[in-house]
Amino acid sequence: MSRGGSGGRVRVKTGRGRTAASTRWLERQLNDPYVRRAKAEGYRSRAAYKLIELDERFALLRGAERVIDLGIAPGGWAQVVRKVRPKATVVGIDLLPVDPIDGVDILLLDFMDDTAPGLLTEALGGPADVVLSDMAANTVGHAQTDHLRTMGLVEAAAVFAGEILRPGGSFVAKVLAGGADSDLVALLKRMFTTVKHAKPPASRKDSSEWYVIAQGFKGPG
Repeated sequence: MSRGGSGGRVRVKTGRGRTAASTRWLERQLNDPYVRRAKAEGYRSRAAYKLIELDERFALLRGAERVIDLGIAPGGWAQVVRKVRPKATVVGIDLLPVDPIDGVDILLLDFMDDTAPGLLTEALGGPADVVLSDMAANTVGHAQTDHLRTMGLVEAAAVFAGEILRPGGSFVAKVLAGGADSDLVALLKRMFTTVKHAKPPASRKDSSEWYVIAQGFKGPG
């Protein structure tokens, strides 16, 4: 590796066993200010700043006492919740193993498993103030298929939110390709007072991800 230019940008040379694509990824990581900031501030991923920025804009965590984190791995969002609301009950779920987080109950399970909603509800011990979803389906390289698979997860998360949120609660979910489709937006508008889209600054400009923010839960759609 070398630093070039007055800005101190790190440049990575393609070495033995390293592909050009992996070299580009490594160089992007090393030069990403959010990656450096996450490391300095103790967050497990740069994604933590997406939630921080969304919370600053929409006050998602204000007064939250019970929070569900769908797709918790590696744990950056749960870390933010614990920092902002240190006394909140936080329950997360993911297919991938997640290192323990103080004060967070983590379920190692596919959210689409039939037992997942019941286990999450039991672990939370009461209605949720906020349901967060940073889930995305494993990509297959076909844009339309990847979008449909991820939207299926988002819709399932929205239905679950309708079962566990308290009146006035909030739902946040990652969507792809510019936002939620019309059917999901219609469902959310029946369930929530306001439904908006946002792309936080921490979300890379070349990424297709957006977030849908639904607030003021009225009841199941």
